Amino acid sequence: MKILFISPVSACFELENDAPYYAPEGYTVWLDGQKQFEGKTNVFSLFSLRPGTSYRVKVTTCQGEQELEFTTKTVTAGVNVKDFGALGDGTADDTAAIQAAIHCLPENGLLHFPAGTYLTGPLALKSRITLSLAEGATLLGTTDRSRYPVIPGEANDIFTGKSAVYGAWEGNAVPMYQALIFAEHARDITVVGPGTVDGNAQNSDFWTHFKEFPTARPRLFFFNRCEGVTVHGVTAQNSASWQFHPFFCHQVGLYDLYIKAPKDSPNTDAIDPESCDGVEIIGCRFSVGDDCIAIKSGKIDLGRKYKQPADHHTVRNCLMEFGHGAVTLGSEIGAGVTNLSVSQCWFRGTDRGLRIKTRRGRGKDCVLNNILFENIRMESVLTPVAINMWYNCCDPDRFSEYVWSREQLPVDERTPHLGKFTFRRLTCTDVQVAACYIDGLPEMPIDEVNFEDVSFTFAQDAKPGKPIMKNFAQEECRLGLYLDNVRRISIRNVTLAGEAGEKIIANHYESLETD
Repeated sequence: MKILFISPVSACFELENDAPYYAPEGYTVWLDGQKQFEGKTNVFSLFSLRPGTSYRVKVTTCQGEQELEFTTKTVTAGVNVKDFGALGDGTADDTAAIQAAIHCLPENGLLHFPAGTYLTGPLALKSRITLSLAEGATLLGTTDRSRYPVIPGEANDIFTGKSAVYGAWEGNAVPMYQALIFAEHARDITVVGPGTVDGNAQNSDFWTHFKEFPTARPRLFFFNRCEGVTVHGVTAQNSASWQFHPFFCHQVGLYDLYIKAPKDSPNTDAIDPESCDGVEIIGCRFSVGDDCIAIKSGKIDLGRKYKQPADHHTVRNCLMEFGHGAVTLGSEIGAGVTNLSVSQCWFRGTDRGLRIKTRRGRGKDCVLNNILFENIRMESVLTPVAINMWYNCCDPDRFSEYVWSREQLPVDERTPHLGKFTFRRLTCTDVQVAACYIDGLPEMPIDEVNFEDVSFTFAQDAKPGKPIMKNFAQEECRLGLYLDNVRRISIRNVTLAGEAGEKIIANHYESLETD
């Protein structure tokens, strides 16, 4: 057992084992000798703690017990949001009261939300504060679109003339509605507790008429160029668009979250870190209308200007229940992705499991390398592994010949590059469409793909579908390992059961090693 995160009023722990998401056996959690709850997941949390206090946590199982001591962080002051006039009755507008309380907090202060429903517009956070949401506390976003200020995509410094990015959407600097929970150029921000942040988009026009909006929809959480951001324990739901969008941030921790939205809700990605360095997503549960996790680094303009890749990201002990992709890279990865580890996760019912998507036009800085996917269980995932260099969504030229041509085009500043990918210890059952579908560019083949200790079992009643999103995509059903335009392929200790046709379909490669 190890400590993942300690706040003034909460603590998050992780059991160290090889089991994806769920612990090998049930356990009981004790705090200072008092029983707290019975658990079954590898990550668990304690809430309603007191700042600056030492505790002893114990976990007992049939096999024995583990115990460790920890001390919560101190605060300079802890205040109740109701002391500033917030009612929490779900009807009165509490925005001004909450914002006043945030402004009044001293450095390292804590703002407490007791049980209640706090109807609010967008809230701007500042550095070195903690928001604590008690069990039964809900921050409920207003449905009045006029209450969401528009943040410019870029603004020029009035003295130097240099531009800076303030708003973004799908890899471009564009105007956007302010997020419900919003911070720019801040540091050491913490949002904790078993409470809920609800975007309330199901009761607004954010999901019904969004294509007619003059600007990008608000996110639930948006952090721009912040350092040291942690969200722990919260349920986040029903965002107008993406739920969490850290943008050019450093050191982001997202622990033991439950992030949800209806399956048919538009663009409700759960976590989309963009051009960030040092992101941990551990112990989270997802069920959303788009990708569960989509790691990004901007389209070609942002990637070329700032050259800030998504670097040193860790995803571990997470459960993905619904979504287009469980863990996705792209498609806006103009500055690339490096040093990514995804392990001990459980994917259940997503369209794709491990999904990489890019295309011509993302740029020469779109370099993906040192990507490891390990110890993952997938159930009823249509296509467990999809690497797509022909992605045809979200761009004006997506149907152009430049995007879809299978000819070997010249390599230039618009050409992306995918490096080495390792898929190890994957167990995939009830596969429907394809075990893997990997499709590189003829002018820039994927460098290397390694499969090791992987099993794919197809569903007997599998339904056909398109394994990747590309122009002229054909439906497949129970397709084996499909790889095209990959330089080096290694397939070791891989089993398939129930496939229709060849186990391996490989074209345009330099070497293929398999046992």
